[in-house]
Amino acid sequence: MPKANSTFKDATSVPGLILGAVLRHNKEDALNHREDGKWLNITAAAFVERVKSVALGLASLGVRPGDRIALLSENRPEWSIADLAILSLGAINVPIYTTQALEQVDYILSDSGARAIFISNRRLYKHVKPVLDQRPLGHLIFFEDDVAEDVERGFALSTLEQKGRELDEERPGAFDAYLQSVRAEDLATIIYTSGTTGEPKGVMLTHNNFMSNVISIGNGLPIGPTDVALSVLPLSHIFERDGFYVFCYCGVSVYYSASFDQVGENLREVAPTVMTAVPRLFEKVYHRIIKKGMSEKGYKRSIFMSSLAVGQRYGELKDKRRFISPQLGIKQKLASKLVFSKWRAGVGGRLRYFVSGGAPLSPALSYSYLAAGIPILQGYGATETCIVSANRPGNNHVGSVGIPFEGIEIKIAADGEILVRGPNVMRGYYGQPEATAEVLKDGWFYTGDVGYIGKNGHLYITDRKKDLFKLSNGKYVAPQLIESLLKESEFVSQVVVVGTGRKQPVALIVPDWESLHHALDDEGEKAPKDRVELSKFPAAVKIVQKDVSRLTAELADYERIRRVALLPNEFTIDGGELTPTLKVKRKVIDERYGELIEDLYS
Repeated sequence: MPKANSTFKDATSVPGLILGAVLRHNKEDALNHREDGKWLNITAAAFVERVKSVALGLASLGVRPGDRIALLSENRPEWSIADLAILSLGAINVPIYTTQALEQVDYILSDSGARAIFISNRRLYKHVKPVLDQRPLGHLIFFEDDVAEDVERGFALSTLEQKGRELDEERPGAFDAYLQSVRAEDLATIIYTSGTTGEPKGVMLTHNNFMSNVISIGNGLPIGPTDVALSVLPLSHIFERDGFYVFCYCGVSVYYSASFDQVGENLREVAPTVMTAVPRLFEKVYHRIIKKGMSEKGYKRSIFMSSLAVGQRYGELKDKRRFISPQLGIKQKLASKLVFSKWRAGVGGRLRYFVSGGAPLSPALSYSYLAAGIPILQGYGATETCIVSANRPGNNHVGSVGIPFEGIEIKIAADGEILVRGPNVMRGYYGQPEATAEVLKDGWFYTGDVGYIGKNGHLYITDRKKDLFKLSNGKYVAPQLIESLLKESEFVSQVVVVGTGRKQPVALIVPDWESLHHALDDEGEKAPKDRVELSKFPAAVKIVQKDVSRLTAELADYERIRRVALLPNEFTIDGGELTPTLKVKRKVIDERYGELIEDLYS
């Protein structure tokens, strides 16, 4: 068993580092989950004991170092317990997104050679049953007992833990022996990339990749035992999993949000002090606040609109380290009391900062949150590199993704591509030496992202290299930056900017239907209720186009969006337009909406 006073120098594995830290902090609420409307605590000691029991249970089933074990579950304590148990044996965790398409689940199980799989519940089992029927694995381990009883080769987690406890009684030193045999250079996980083009690739990350990252982030961000975190993003995603390890290492109490739909309620109940999230969450919260404020009548609406304008101006000046006049300072204090205090209450009232990653966040949204006293520290990373950089409290520059964490190097190639080097960089792609050689050269990982390092030493991301497109005039357009701007609009739910080989970019927009209906009602328009008809309704298109023109007015002339098309249906994972990490498959969009795009240019 890891010692409570173990240090980074003592640990040779992720579980050695993390479990030692958990015991050292010894918190009564190390992990927390909601059940029947109540939050239940798992103590540090109970958490570590469960990891030990599951690990020994797996060993009793014949799991050995190097075996690949798949993990399919929503966020819950059992995800983390199973993860650390797998790693404690020197086996390899192969996480699968709960939203992954069946053909991708089949590919991952086949390519990784998974020997067993953890599945959380009956719903997910039904989802993947067609694949499992055709690809029999040695063991199907279910977090929920009643599912295991109905499945051939099914095994309940509780039964596995019991077998582990029995093995511990027979061989008291077995767990320590397994744990101490795991080396820092051993493979810890194979995470399959989202795959916006082609089949996903299995990213091989070692124990040292994670450990070095956890230590450098723990040293670089002010996080400690008095903090509370709400876990919202899928733990199958590198950002949240790495963040979870950091939280455990630093003694943060972790509360698991079971679904994205419950986040608002969970924020108010848990009142977190730190949290990782993605721009989509901030955009949803922002637009919900805007809708509520704009629905007010008379002076209340005027106060809201004025406060929002004051806050954005104050946030921008504060971020740019420019002079804030006493008059604006007074207005900001009033706006904070009347409006922004409700924002802070909406996220629990104790939040010190968010850490955001995964996609660009528009400056206007960042300024608004900053003015509300809820700083968003944007960061950067990839599955292949873990977390590379982030802004810091006291050194936060909106629009940037901060500075690298200790031990990580960044440089910009001649063509603008961002290169990363350090102990955080993956070993390579599983079974794909050619693909590995394409991105790993002289120790540098070629990220595929384009950006630059500003005078302030912060890294700025322009776009994905493959997503940049050239207009007919030879100018290059970075669609993600324009899309992040357009998402400031209350009328925009989802957007994709296209225009390869054209004179000007155009935008395909999935509207926020509620806001659009309100705007049409305000203008006295009798709009159709059917979304297909509404997406073609001239007055609706005009409202959205007007707001888009306003938001892109400050861009270079060739970047401005002068034509938009409204789409009746959302982009979805099931529909094939989004990856499991919600990245847009631009090639699919181009092909699926080719005729509509042509109409915009005709």
